[in-house]
Amino acid sequence: MDFATIIGLMAGVVVLVVVMIMDGGSPMELFSNPAAILLIIGGSIAATMIASPLKSIMLLPKLILLAMREKKLGVEEAIDVLTAMSDKARREGLLALEEESKKIQDPFLQKGIMLVVDGVDPAQVRAILETTIEHMRERHMRGFGLFSAAGGFAPTFGIIGTVMGLISVLKQLDDPNRLARSIASAFLATLWGLLTANLIYLPLASKLRSKSDHEVAYRTLLVEGILALQAGENPRLVREKLEAFLPPNAQGKEKARGKSGAAAEKGQEEARANP
Repeated sequence: MDFATIIGLMAGVVVLVVVMIMDGGSPMELFSNPAAILLIIGGSIAATMIASPLKSIMLLPKLILLAMREKKLGVEEAIDVLTAMSDKARREGLLALEEESKKIQDPFLQKGIMLVVDGVDPAQVRAILETTIEHMRERHMRGFGLFSAAGGFAPTFGIIGTVMGLISVLKQLDDPNRLARSIASAFLATLWGLLTANLIYLPLASKLRSKSDHEVAYRTLLVEGILALQAGENPRLVREKLEAFLPPNAQGKEKARGKSGAAAEKGQEEARANP
């Protein structure tokens, strides 16, 4: 579970309620105009449906759950796997990786390793994997694009709701007692439009975009590791190259793990040399 999404949403609601109370109002006033709420939510969703394919609209519940679920990519584990496989490929050849590839859980990494085992040209391997990444990015863009579109439509429908409310207000100018309440109710539409856009739609779009960027970076790391493995590069250089994708604090941990692994490997070589 991605607690940042849930905590952020709850914090936004709490801040809104506290500010309303400090201004002398009541949180229940937000729901005093159900017609405005229906117009903002229903209108923004309807406009998004017009602008997007129905197939994408059907994915909305899944996308909301995806934004609230934390997905661990296992970057450090992938670096360890690629480093170990590059060492095995140097000692036993690329064909020795076929059995190892069957143990890999990540379909993208498994696909790349099998392309290498099958002897596909490195340029073709890169082209195939990068095309896969690009299509993944496009799918993700259609997903968070839905929320970006809804975030753009919601404030506009809020203004439409306010205008509609003010039209009703102008019909009641002969009743001053109801005039102020009607004006306040009309402006609730604008509030709901801005609120749903900036607390729900646009934050969810940004969250999904961030998750997409992280996955693209992770798969780019895998591509570089696979090609380095295919080129027969030194395992230590492979690790150094892949660690460049990590933040500085994580690089230190990976280097420590790499040194311990190198020390163990050196000990095994000495044991084989001196039985």
